[in-house]
Amino acid sequence: MSVKIRLTRIGRHEDPFYRIVAADSHFARDGRIIEQIGVYDPSKGIDAAQINEELAIKWLNNGAIPSDSVRTMLARKGIMTRFAESKKKASK
Repeated sequence: MSVKIRLTRIGRHEDPFYRIVAADSHFARDGRIIEQIGVYDPSKGIDAAQINEELAIKWLNNGAIPSDSVRTMLARKGIMTRFAESKKKASK
């Protein structure tokens, strides 16, 4: 099973709102998910995204691959940096 961290769209017509989820890559975009990691409201910008850091790092450690947009959000929040540091510590 290949797990991806990606956005799932919810919200009304012309008023998007997204959940940041860990999901099997074979399922539909708005289909079955494994776990919700956070939320993103594009009207407020990427910096206002709410992401549970512990869950995000847990899934990254388990081999989940973030989509390009989610990778940008994780990088802005500093989660990708902390993930890289934790990988460095584990390899030493």
